[in-house]
Amino acid sequence: MPRPLLALVVAAHAGPTVVVTLVALLLSLASGLGPGRAALVALMILLQQLSIGWSNDALDAARDTADGRADKPIARGDLSARLVLALAAGAALGAIALSLLLGPGAALAHAVFLFAGWAYNAGLKRGALATACYAVGFGALPLIVTLAAPDPRGAQWWAIAMGALLGVAAHFANVLPDLEDDARHGIRALPHRWGARASGLVALASLALAAVLGVLGPARVTPLSAVGAAAGLALLVVGAVVVARAPRSRALFRIIMSAALAAVVSLAGVGALIAVP
Repeated sequence: MPRPLLALVVAAHAGPTVVVTLVALLLSLASGLGPGRAALVALMILLQQLSIGWSNDALDAARDTADGRADKPIARGDLSARLVLALAAGAALGAIALSLLLGPGAALAHAVFLFAGWAYNAGLKRGALATACYAVGFGALPLIVTLAAPDPRGAQWWAIAMGALLGVAAHFANVLPDLEDDARHGIRALPHRWGARASGLVALASLALAAVLGVLGPARVTPLSAVGAAAGLALLVVGAVVVARAPRSRALFRIIMSAALAAVVSLAGVGALIAVP
């Protein structure tokens, strides 16, 4: 892969971007949208996540450069902050355009997700509202899927709650390795106030509650939902060990993302029940 393209992939936070896109695709297919409409939802979410990832690195460029972050393409001089911010804006416009093809309800729910991500990057990540950005954004994802159907409907409360809990877990896990560096720059979100070990436990507890909702919420268990719940709980046990031994480890973030995917698999097992009757 050419170096500039690789730098753009890294700046987009490729791992989380791919995971969230796959989650959107899986939920769309499981809820019965059909391949074409599900692909449109996935492409929209891909552009949205690229926009959020690029804007994050572009807006943090000065700080990352001052800190000598060799893992950040802008900080090491591979990309300009202006270019990455322009790409972020373009991706956001592309995502908005696609959302309009899915209907006004889906477009509005998508706008909430997109705004939450940009608001976080623009400054809300510095305080207690940082967690709310993740909860609101990911809580909107089931609504995007159900409102994108040819017969748009709202999403069940437990599906929205699962999305919000997955967002909370992702936020706490994502900031764990950078707690001390963030604190030096005046960032005082909930994970920074509570500390690494407590934050790791919050992430795991959020995922555990999401797994419980995935089974009890729809009041029906399918083989797929049972497998997803079991896999998620097994990963949570592993995560608890990591929290006890190395709460700032990047491995914890990967475990939590895997557990989040397991929760989505559980939700996909009852995909037809996600929408309000």
